[in-house]
Amino acid sequence: MPAVLTAVPSVASGDMQLVHRALARDGDAIRAIMKTHNQRLYRIARGVVRNESEAEDIVQEAYVRAFASLETFRGDSSLATWLSRIVINEALGRLRKGRRTVAMPENPQAEIIRFPLNPSDDPERTMAQRQILQLVERATDSLPDVYRTVFVARVIEGLSIEETADLLSVRPETVKTRLHRARALVRKALDDQIGPVLLDAFPFAGRRCEWLTNAVMRRLELES
Repeated sequence: MPAVLTAVPSVASGDMQLVHRALARDGDAIRAIMKTHNQRLYRIARGVVRNESEAEDIVQEAYVRAFASLETFRGDSSLATWLSRIVINEALGRLRKGRRTVAMPENPQAEIIRFPLNPSDDPERTMAQRQILQLVERATDSLPDVYRTVFVARVIEGLSIEETADLLSVRPETVKTRLHRARALVRKALDDQIGPVLLDAFPFAGRRCEWLTNAVMRRLELES
């Protein structure tokens, strides 16, 4: 008796449903696509051009291009990869052309990496964490273009080697080589910069300092 072949649902079936709705000018679907992919696309663009305002402009332009040619999406790769490739092409194109845009106010909440800041009443500790975040951002920004794009895709966005290779249209071995070099360069940049920041590490000030001081004063019966 011949085997019955069961249709395997496409990995991108959810993507295709959204795409079909977006092609029908469904505003909710278009908004859902953008909300799902905004963060990844922004961080990829930011990783390439090293400028927050430019990255936002690139993502907007990429979305306009993507929605204008959405009928060409066939689901051969995920929608995330398809959109990311458009963003990278737009970002690299601007780098090659040396295009200058009108400076826009920086978004104070835009970050290349979401650093887990612990809710705290201690402003010194929060400041130290932000200083470390800034060091990582500067170290990433200092990477040459070919290494930076791989580093952002693999380390910051968490894409697999295969996904990164597909995204950048290079071989997996090339991704591994560039990632190894990128990590070495980031480590060196951090080694060169981390010393001054560590002077502010393990802060003990603010309310914690005041509480301890008052507690000792009470035990010494110098304060009620």
